Amino acid sequence: MREDSTTNAQAFSPGLRITASARSVLVAGLDAAIAAFSLWLAYKLRFDYPVETTHDLLALITALVAARIAANLYFRLHRWSFKLSNLADGARIGLAGAFGSMAFVGLSYFVLRPHHGIDLPARGVVVLELLLSTFLMAAVRFAPRLLWMYSADLKRGRRGGSAVRTLIVGRGKAGEMLLRDLQRQADHDWHVVGFVDDNPAKWGHIVGGRPILGSIDDLARFAQQMRARHVVLAIPRLPASRVRQILSLGFHQKVQFHILPATYGAVQERDFSELLREVSPDDLLERAPLTFDALEGSASFEPNRLALVAGAAGSIGREISQQLLQLSCRRLVMVDTNENELYVLKRRYERLFPDAEVIAEVADIRDRARLDGLFAAYRPRDVFHAAARKHVPLMESAPCEAVKTNVVGTLNLAEAAKSFGVERFVFTSTDKAVRPTSVMGATKRLGEQLLRQMAAGSRTRFFVVRFGNVLDSAGSVVPLFREQIATGGPITVTHPEIQRYFMTISEAVGLVLRAAYGDHGPLCVLEMGEPIKILDLARQMITMAGLVPEVDIRIEFTGLRPGEKLFEELVADGEKVVRVIDRKIKVVDGVAPPAGLRARIEELRIAAAEEDSRTVRSLLHQMVPEYRALPGPYSRERSLQAPQVVM
Repeated sequence: MREDSTTNAQAFSPGLRITASARSVLVAGLDAAIAAFSLWLAYKLRFDYPVETTHDLLALITALVAARIAANLYFRLHRWSFKLSNLADGARIGLAGAFGSMAFVGLSYFVLRPHHGIDLPARGVVVLELLLSTFLMAAVRFAPRLLWMYSADLKRGRRGGSAVRTLIVGRGKAGEMLLRDLQRQADHDWHVVGFVDDNPAKWGHIVGGRPILGSIDDLARFAQQMRARHVVLAIPRLPASRVRQILSLGFHQKVQFHILPATYGAVQERDFSELLREVSPDDLLERAPLTFDALEGSASFEPNRLALVAGAAGSIGREISQQLLQLSCRRLVMVDTNENELYVLKRRYERLFPDAEVIAEVADIRDRARLDGLFAAYRPRDVFHAAARKHVPLMESAPCEAVKTNVVGTLNLAEAAKSFGVERFVFTSTDKAVRPTSVMGATKRLGEQLLRQMAAGSRTRFFVVRFGNVLDSAGSVVPLFREQIATGGPITVTHPEIQRYFMTISEAVGLVLRAAYGDHGPLCVLEMGEPIKILDLARQMITMAGLVPEVDIRIEFTGLRPGEKLFEELVADGEKVVRVIDRKIKVVDGVAPPAGLRARIEELRIAAAEEDSRTVRSLLHQMVPEYRALPGPYSRERSLQAPQVVM
């Protein structure tokens, strides 16, 4: 790590401004004075008198100073960082001292003795001088930093309520570097009071003046004992399961959690405050997000493609649009009914990607004529279908709306793509389409079957991607919980045992793009790991906000909503996983669509157009035999009793 010399000079003398060359001369002069004094003192301590004559003393001092300055210059001690010195720099002082002493002995033996008749200094004098010079040079270099750190720490400790008492989780390289950065920077209120670590051999040790208190599993107790208000997770690539465990330890006081990036040690040039971030719901997932590098090696992926994204104003559609532009999509047509969001996105992407042509078209996928006009005008090569009615409870009360968008709209978009020679069509589905218990899930299941049927004998390649809940997407549980926490609660959870698969938006889009250009198969499912209990997520989000569950924020159970399941699945009965790509994407062989599907969809379209909800529900049950509507809203009387939250 490099630092400007002016900054180094000001590390202990604010306002002092000197040039780098002048600073080096001052340091070298101080080293010369230390060497001269150390030799005189060594003679005084060893023999109680310096040397035979003053002339001999001056000659020996001259030789020693020359040797010391040469060695210090070679080891660059004149370019010392008073603010950032560390153990490695201390080793340089020791090496410079040893080489300087050897050079001094060499000058005395080969120059002073034969030419000036000066006796070699006694071995005891040489050793004493080496120890004295090394100690004093080290003291001069380390003392300003230590004094500055002690003064800054003392000021923070005396601030009382304004000082943020902080615990660091992990006494590894990252944790130690974080403490050092906190100590050397004055413009913050973080006051580290200790470490916790899982290695018992480290317990009780002192690091940078801070104790290693004990196990991470006792973090809640230590936080209370030390009155810590902040906790920093300083373990690189800490598994999501461990993050969840830490957040579930049961803190009895408000604690704000922060986490260091995995690359912290490699970006020390930046202020630590720019790198620290609060723990987010993304940190609770087990998987690393999918990357897009693999697309560059795909035979079917070519830069400068023309693509159309339906539902571009939604969370998934917006991310698909941005990632396509990052992958050098030459022309992007964004289609949605939300004209305000489309306008904002168009302006944003035109600014971020000036070389691409970004087109915003307000259109409804229910309108086949409008779609035909768009396809005729732009002739896209790829179509990404992310438009949907996705809110489960609302679609239970409006089944005709779900059919019009999720079934009829999908049919319109797929037929337009097929008619105008689109090469690739990607449909985003949901785990709610597996053994559906809701109208929304049943309509998405029909969309999957419809595309599977249309793929037969078509030049357009149809792909379906199926995934679980997307963290922080519009209408999902994470922004709902965040809003409820911001307003003081309570957080509402439908059932104490409800579980969901979660993924990040980047993972969802990674799956969509890999399915589109990887040619893996007609149906792809992300390897989602283990499902997460919504109750645990609620508790962890309260803790991440620096609050205490059931003390600062209550958790209430409201009952399963219409069409809502306790558990979601990713692979349906009769489907088979045929292979797994990169241990992340499952390629699934789906169930063949039922005979006469198109004719039944026409019946469904007519019923939806006539707002005949009863017929729509009946047809959905006939067309999706595995569709089993739940008997009604959840009630505490007929279900498992909701346990009280115990922390």
